[in-house]
Amino acid sequence: MTVRPTAVAGTWYPGNARALAHDVDEYIAAAGVQPHGDIHAIIAPHAGLMFSGPVGAYAYAAAANATRGYDVAVLVGPSHFYAFDGVALYPEGAFATPFGEVRIDADVARALATAPVVQDMPSPHAREHSLEMQLPFVARLLPGVPIVPLLIGHQRRQTIEDLAAALAATLRGRRALLVASTDLSHYFDAATAERLDGEVCDAVAAFDPARLLTMFERHPDAERGRFVGCGMGAAIAVIMAARSLGAQHARVLRYAHSGHVSGDPSCVVGYLAAALGTFDAQ
Repeated sequence: MTVRPTAVAGTWYPGNARALAHDVDEYIAAAGVQPHGDIHAIIAPHAGLMFSGPVGAYAYAAAANATRGYDVAVLVGPSHFYAFDGVALYPEGAFATPFGEVRIDADVARALATAPVVQDMPSPHAREHSLEMQLPFVARLLPGVPIVPLLIGHQRRQTIEDLAAALAATLRGRRALLVASTDLSHYFDAATAERLDGEVCDAVAAFDPARLLTMFERHPDAERGRFVGCGMGAAIAVIMAARSLGAQHARVLRYAHSGHVSGDPSCVVGYLAAALGTFDAQ
């Protein structure tokens, strides 16, 4: 079995199980649980755990306490180091974590790979942190649930829409959790970040992927990640797919930026946690 080794364990998050469990459990306890219902999808950030963990915990607390269990978690994030068209799938084996190996659901992976937009392409996953930073929460809170790892390359409208269609077609009838991995604006002062990120949060809360896509396309390709979100294409695809799979509401559970941890408001990165599903919209 092919096992993708950790790339940022011991630097971006603790490399041993005991220390990692302590941190994850602490973040989950602080987050509490809301909303309660049938959670189809979540959005969570992927920075170093001390920065993004207190935000992402809100999304994973909701998923872990959903009214239905999950047979598979499909992780969708951006590729930070490789440029390519389409979506890169890690098709089989497992991802290593300090908690043990998280198995890949090869059956769901094969089904997704029948879509032209999805390619068997393990190489972009080797150094990538956007999915790895979800695994401390997945392995701790959803033990035994296999994953399907997907990295979106050039985040263009056709790729986003094709991925959304492939996810909806493949996951219909399955008990799947969709996970979109994205940070929000990058390296603005806190006031500017809060203004830019507020627009994104409003569109997510309105369950309006079309507005998010328009917002994303307002900027040149090279600037979209800085102004809107490095994985916003992944998030838009997940929101579209979640709607197709029956989600009726979206809720922003938490927003923060790195300045809240570092104490430096001059240059921050924004973080969002959200849930999509069938629950009380308030």
